[in-house]
Amino acid sequence: MTKTMIKNYFKIALRGFWKHKLFTLINIIGLSIGISASLVIFLIVHYDFTFDKFHKDGDRIYRVVSNYSFQGDRGYNGGVCGPLAGAIKTDVAGVEVVAPFFTLSQPNVFVPGKNNVPVKFKLQDNIVLAGAEYFKIFNYKWLAGSSKDALKGPNEVVITSAQADKYFPATPYTQVIGKVITYDTLKTTVTGVVQTLTENSDFTFHDFISYSTALFDANKGLGDQLQIKEWNSTNSASQLFIKISAATNPAQIEKQLNFLLNKNSPPTPEDRGNTHSFSLQPLSDLHFNEHYGVFDDSGRIASKTTCYFLLAIALFLLILGCINFINLTTAQASQRAKEIGIRKTMGSSRKQLIFQFLSETFMVTLIAVIISVFLTPLILKLFADFIDKGVKADLLQPNILLFLLLLTIAISLASGFYPAIMLSSYKPVLVLKSQSGANGGQTRNAWLRKSLTVTQFIIAQFFIMATVLVSKQIYYALHKDLGFKKDAIIIINSPWKDRTDGKNQTLLNKLHSAPQVEMVSVGNAPPSSGNTNSTNVTYKNGKKETKTEVFLKFGDKNYIPLYKIKLLAGRNLQAGDTGKSVVINSKYASILGFRNPHDAIGKTLDHFNGAKQLQVVGVVANFYQGSLRTPIKPIAIYTGTGKFMTGTLHIALKPETPGGHEWKTAIASIEKSWKEIYPDDDFTYNFYDESIAKFYDAEQKTSTLLTWATGLSIFISCLGLLGLAIYTTNLRTKEIGVRKVLGATVTQIVTLLSTELMLLILLAFVVVTPLAWLAMNKWMDNFADKTSISWWIFALSGAGMLLAAVITSSFQTVKAAVANPVRSLRSE
Repeated sequence: MTKTMIKNYFKIALRGFWKHKLFTLINIIGLSIGISASLVIFLIVHYDFTFDKFHKDGDRIYRVVSNYSFQGDRGYNGGVCGPLAGAIKTDVAGVEVVAPFFTLSQPNVFVPGKNNVPVKFKLQDNIVLAGAEYFKIFNYKWLAGSSKDALKGPNEVVITSAQADKYFPATPYTQVIGKVITYDTLKTTVTGVVQTLTENSDFTFHDFISYSTALFDANKGLGDQLQIKEWNSTNSASQLFIKISAATNPAQIEKQLNFLLNKNSPPTPEDRGNTHSFSLQPLSDLHFNEHYGVFDDSGRIASKTTCYFLLAIALFLLILGCINFINLTTAQASQRAKEIGIRKTMGSSRKQLIFQFLSETFMVTLIAVIISVFLTPLILKLFADFIDKGVKADLLQPNILLFLLLLTIAISLASGFYPAIMLSSYKPVLVLKSQSGANGGQTRNAWLRKSLTVTQFIIAQFFIMATVLVSKQIYYALHKDLGFKKDAIIIINSPWKDRTDGKNQTLLNKLHSAPQVEMVSVGNAPPSSGNTNSTNVTYKNGKKETKTEVFLKFGDKNYIPLYKIKLLAGRNLQAGDTGKSVVINSKYASILGFRNPHDAIGKTLDHFNGAKQLQVVGVVANFYQGSLRTPIKPIAIYTGTGKFMTGTLHIALKPETPGGHEWKTAIASIEKSWKEIYPDDDFTYNFYDESIAKFYDAEQKTSTLLTWATGLSIFISCLGLLGLAIYTTNLRTKEIGVRKVLGATVTQIVTLLSTELMLLILLAFVVVTPLAWLAMNKWMDNFADKTSISWWIFALSGAGMLLAAVITSSFQTVKAAVANPVRSLRSE
């Protein structure tokens, strides 16, 4: 095939595009939308699937995680008990490296400044206790110091280059070695600087304090947090990674780990039905497993299900664009029949014709790809709230360019192959004689177009149904009675280092007199939150013992009335109940065997949070402790002392008048009181109902995504529908003229042209309804409490698609129906 022939093919293609401008535009728009969506989705999915892929021997790196089962309810924790790391080093075979680390709770950092005046960095996160083994598992480039010498002794620290630039600006990294950094009151010496990770990683730590620091008597408070001897205590801040040898089966390691657990914490008779075990989580699963989280509440957990869902959306939108192309190309087949006959008569082979038609498809696809490349940065900005900030529109990466090349080829073949085969099969003698060669395939082509059109409507209606259901579930979750008050409540966390009962009480006294403050309570987490704290509780009823994992809520006497939690039996907590009494929920009372909540009053619970015995003084109605995805669990509300139990202030505001600014005034007054007690700490707060709404961020984003996907699918489908309507009415122009001359009304003609379309939409509705119902039920399984899948969801989808199709086609059908029949018949 010569260059001249190829050049001629492109000339013919351009002439054809210009001749059929509207159809070409429809094809380009449809493909551009699908390709743009695919490119953006590829960037998102590629970003998530590249996390921590750069570590050497990543397939042999695992995190040890904890699994629980209590009364049939499963629990998960990304942390482990303190002594496990040491036990693995001495008693577990097949492990090459053991790297424990412990995440510290946002200390203030002090570094030497000018004239020996310390520079303070408030509430720094991503600071951990770690050993030299950490750098033997994970790949860091050393800029100063070395992994052989760093973090060997106590009070040593390794920092990243970004932190070195932050703490010691304009100081060479080699001179940072030996500098002193103080974390609250803990003084450390810098022994190494490593390059800040530039690859996608969940390991965002930047200060690594030597693990041995916590084991010295001078740092007893820090050592107590590690609980280095407690096999029965698990803290999500205490993480453990291991690297196993190449020939070792992970299942063998898990077996040895659980043998260690049973040896050091043997199950007791009251543990019957309750289990605690360890398992290995592959490094590749770290970014996707919501059960175990990453390392703190700020870590982002991606969802493989969401990634695959995004890929499915991209595929569907591409299919819609390809269907448009195939439909419109085959619909125009008869108009190109003479051209094909003449080209074959002049000696063109079928291969040459196929190449010509594929090249035309390739040109349309290439134009759509170029448009998509320019649209992608705009789309990323539009979806900035949905897309992670790490996703960049860097389209010059080799893998992105390869993706675009393969996508262009794939779409060109998918869209153009069948039309090319069909058009090139026409017999020139029959075509030039009466075009019967073209007409012979019209029946098959008509059925193909109908099938593809039904497929378009199936996809579009599926998106409509899914969008309505997700929106319905979100509305249900946000308006569900959760068993407590959530509106007009603000939450404030006092600084950990200055958290004392005296300071909290002083602040409480000031807040009680603040304007618009209705009630104040001090405790820990609110009724429903992402933070959990649990312990094992035993209730003895004669010879029978009931051991249960109970989730704890700490609060004072105002906690229950502030949140308006309904008291079913007994009384509320009082000031004198600290360390002696507890209020439980109805779920826990029923687990203990009490059908009537009043029967639980006065009963004694053993081994509760380290206390010998506690008396049940009240039973409250059940309330949700998290999102509706998780079922209600046994709860105990307990009045305690200390930093952990009294660090959160719950402030209920009085109702605000419409258009008033009472809450703004109240918050300003609260901030003023805060600054008087904690002058060196920033005042931060959040409205509790906003925190509840954040439980459903993923669903909100899914709803937004589905809304856009639905709109685009309907738009692409209607574009193709409009193109077919234009072609059909043009083909039946004379028939319409004859019918009008014979007395047909505009309504009758519009009905005639639209009937087939209505039947195709109804057929698509019949096919998609059971498929959508099954998919919806599968998605709803993620929720313990869920809305119903109402019949009107399906009816609304079908009616909506029908209305959109009728409106789209009516632009052309009505135009054809009202046209003057004389114009269409005068050539006869």
